[in-house]
Amino acid sequence: MNARAPKEAVIKMYAARPDIHPREVKGPFATLRVACVWLTQALFYGLPWLSMRGRQAVLFDLGTRKFHLFGLVLWPQDFIYLAALLIICAYGLFLVTAVAGRVWCGYACPQTVYTEIFLWIERRIEGDRSARIRLDRQPWTAEKLGKRGAKHFAWGAVALWTGFTFVGYFTPIRALGGAVANLGLGPWEAFWILFYGFATYGNAGWMREQVCKYMCPYARFQSAMFDHDTLIVSYDVARGEPRGAARNSANGDCIDCSLCVQVCPTGIDIRNGLQYECIGCAACVDACTGVMDKVGKPRGLIRYSTENALAGGWNAQQIRARLLRPRTIGYGIVFLLISTGLGTALALRTPLKLDVIRDRGSMGREVEDGRIENVYRLQLMNTDERAHKFRIAVDGIRSAEIADDDDVELDGASARAVPVRVRVDHGAAHTGSNTLAFTVTAEDDPALHVTEKAVFIVPR
Repeated sequence: MNARAPKEAVIKMYAARPDIHPREVKGPFATLRVACVWLTQALFYGLPWLSMRGRQAVLFDLGTRKFHLFGLVLWPQDFIYLAALLIICAYGLFLVTAVAGRVWCGYACPQTVYTEIFLWIERRIEGDRSARIRLDRQPWTAEKLGKRGAKHFAWGAVALWTGFTFVGYFTPIRALGGAVANLGLGPWEAFWILFYGFATYGNAGWMREQVCKYMCPYARFQSAMFDHDTLIVSYDVARGEPRGAARNSANGDCIDCSLCVQVCPTGIDIRNGLQYECIGCAACVDACTGVMDKVGKPRGLIRYSTENALAGGWNAQQIRARLLRPRTIGYGIVFLLISTGLGTALALRTPLKLDVIRDRGSMGREVEDGRIENVYRLQLMNTDERAHKFRIAVDGIRSAEIADDDDVELDGASARAVPVRVRVDHGAAHTGSNTLAFTVTAEDDPALHVTEKAVFIVPR
């Protein structure tokens, strides 16, 4: 019997996360990425401060259940428009992905945009890639504590401002700013500012590529929209291998400098082929282009290309010829049809809604002058930003008339319930259920009108 105890082995179920410090890179794609950051953030931070007709131009007012979009007022009943908009965005993303891969992820995704902002802050405070790596390895000193403290303070400020702006889309931002200045924030506003700020700080400051690699569902199902003619960031294996020094004529064009890995925000090596972690930012393209220029080699060792183009040695014209194919044509047709339908529906939308509810407590009664009376409640919604005076009319039954004041005033973007009594002469309608119609017309704009049918009951 062997008295020696078996040696225990420790098996790690999860690999430790390597620290990724992307190197700063210059080039056309980096410039485009910075431009997208400026554009998206100018829109996000600027839109809540834009006013139109004395009101915030973009405001999703959940308290009053009204959504203001550049003079257009939508109510919960208009949810179909939001559903159509989401479908349009989905098909737009499908189309772009089928044509050019994950360019949305690389240039306009909020995770990418805020990671770029936080990386810019990190570089300004802690230095370039080498300096940040050295700082990580150094023991805690006053200098390291100061730099890390300044970085996290700046991150926190951007994150809180982002959370404040996000809540400003749901609570009028000027009133929200006054509440913050006077320390009078409500509990829900305070919660969502802190929650969204914390999410921005955590995702862009700490998790970064982990969100793209493990949390984002788009990274998982994107392959369903890819085919061999989809533009992707590609390494030309036939031209680049074998790797080695440029002075050796037996080697390929890749000098194995690893700059393409150092600039990658997700830390992958594009030379290993297409990987789901690649967000299509083309930072490696800029880095490789700069190296090829320095060593006197043609550009394009790493470039946007397609699998078919790499295999067949296609030129740019041949690649463009395959942009229109059944997959992209199908996505494009659906995108155009839904977009056209939504645009037409919004253009023809009447900014007046009418709902007629008959008083079920009274089936119809005979009043003092022998006429028959039914009572209704008209729920009026003026979805226009301007106030209007409306006239209520009823027809469909001979001698039908409104026994109350037939004029009603409604402020812009407001609703009101109006009780209405309708009377008809005895014998003008048959016993039981009869059909009549209410028409509401704006006195200052006859084109603004709406008609709704209702039931008039004549008792036996």
